[in-house]
Amino acid sequence: MASFNPIKIFAGSKSKALAEKVAKFYGRDLGAYTLRTFSDGELSPSFDESIRGCDVFLIQSTHQPADGLMELLLMVDAARRASVHSVTVVIPYFGYARQDRKDKPRVPIAAKLMANLLTAAGADRLMTIDLHAGQIQGFFDFPVDHLEGATVFVPYVKSLQLNNLVIASPDVGGATRARNFAKFLNADIVLCDKYRKRANEIASMQVIGDVTDAHVILLDDLIDTGGTIVKAGQLLLEKGAKSVRAICTHPVMSKDAYERIENSVLEELVVTDTIPMLRESPKIKVLTVAELFAKAIGRLRDHESISSLFIN
Repeated sequence: MASFNPIKIFAGSKSKALAEKVAKFYGRDLGAYTLRTFSDGELSPSFDESIRGCDVFLIQSTHQPADGLMELLLMVDAARRASVHSVTVVIPYFGYARQDRKDKPRVPIAAKLMANLLTAAGADRLMTIDLHAGQIQGFFDFPVDHLEGATVFVPYVKSLQLNNLVIASPDVGGATRARNFAKFLNADIVLCDKYRKRANEIASMQVIGDVTDAHVILLDDLIDTGGTIVKAGQLLLEKGAKSVRAICTHPVMSKDAYERIENSVLEELVVTDTIPMLRESPKIKVLTVAELFAKAIGRLRDHESISSLFIN
């Protein structure tokens, strides 16, 4: 049975381009919204149309996370105070997800704090794609719709018609992600075991598995500085791979990541538009997840299964 509450979609300042595409696929315009900034940087968002009794979807990735997260929290609070029926936060890229556990003494579990903040602000539901760790869904006490980047990546990989395909994880932690992806393509997997001395700096890496004469696709949830992906690609070629590509859902692309990718051995880097690209690159292909999110919003509206959007 379809919802009788009007649906309205709004874009935060970090995800306006993606949100416009989501709204277009959904079949309506974005809601009117204004973000004002005081001279000291304080944010002041406002909805410029009535949202009373509506099911509101707020689209905002939290890359460059401090301002993006704060704006989203303020949007949720403003919507609640405007008497909406429900608030779904659509966070294509969920920042702070890499801090999902205590891996050493006296550090925060930032992903859990993010969940607490969104709950306190008044969010009813989260929709996202390819969390850094799937168990982050358990940090929330409300429903989480966790979409899969494989929905857009698998058809693209199939279109390449690569023989002797191997899926590689750039670290042991991504083994489950690589295995799930590989089963859609009837491919083998290998692992790149890396050791870090500190964040964003790799001390050593080795390949576990055989890639001789294989077309290898490195799979990860995000690419930050690009150091891991580039080093893994070089190592895979040295181990006998015919070609190496990389697929990463979220293009964080910090520091000199663009130059590092362009000067690497990678045939291409395939990403999505969960985070807007700072510039175009001949080696980077962007696939949109807008239609996927639009379909998910439609299924929520009609109380239908979200899992029907997954590749089986």
